[in-house]
Amino acid sequence: MTTERNRNPIGGHVPVAGGLAANGISYADDIGAETVQVFVANPRGWATTSGSPQQDEQFRAACEERELPVFVHAPYLINFGSHTEATAHNSVSSLRHSLRRGREIGASGVVVHTGSATGGRDPATALAQVGRLLRPLLEELTHEDDPWLLLEPTAGQGFSLCSLVRDLGPYFEILGRHPRLGVCLDTCHIFAAGHDLAAPGGVKRTLDELESVAGPGRLKLIHANDSKDVVGARKDRHANIGSGHIGHGPFADLMTHPATEGVPLVIETPGRKEGHAADVARLKELRKGGG
Repeated sequence: MTTERNRNPIGGHVPVAGGLAANGISYADDIGAETVQVFVANPRGWATTSGSPQQDEQFRAACEERELPVFVHAPYLINFGSHTEATAHNSVSSLRHSLRRGREIGASGVVVHTGSATGGRDPATALAQVGRLLRPLLEELTHEDDPWLLLEPTAGQGFSLCSLVRDLGPYFEILGRHPRLGVCLDTCHIFAAGHDLAAPGGVKRTLDELESVAGPGRLKLIHANDSKDVVGARKDRHANIGSGHIGHGPFADLMTHPATEGVPLVIETPGRKEGHAADVARLKELRKGGG
């Protein structure tokens, strides 16, 4: 590995329909990925699958050969703050499945959205429920090769429980600052929530606050996405790197801050393979000071 790659591996979310190894690895190769993120279940449903041991082994071997850090994104329906009993119950089962499958494929972390208070309930009540439901799952992470659980703040739409960096404080406290609890920072989300990454010093202020609130070493993954909307819009609309309201510069700044040392960047940008390859290449240029 190069020094730059060691500091910030750059890659993308890869499609795995038809098999983790069969399709995911070739897509990763085609876009020049140094790290990958995958789904291990239907991202928009509750159905789960046991996976294929053969595909798992081939995927693990291929990632190890290429030195690709692996991350799993849990399904979007998960919401531990929901007032609906069925949603809360299914959220537990779904995340437990993603964590188990993450260990089976050698994932470093499993990303889950921080959710919202639904049904008009008080946010404090919803957050207390988050603690009751999530703590047992964290306590199940007892294997040395278990993935980290990575909280991803949302863009602030609806009755979000965690969108600004300061919101991670109560979230971490309700979960006892568990040693396997980390953060996935989505640049589009945090920008939409109100952190102006595009302003002079904006990235530094945001990351300094993140380290103060969550603690050093808790940032484990960055979703590198530009934003189609202006800062504070509370809209989760990703744009390709440099073509949105965040712009190129802040992504270069991200890769020089001490808090991001060794932290992979994964794109979730619009377009198909060619566009994803272009975004990965652009971030690599920014990483080495290409401007």
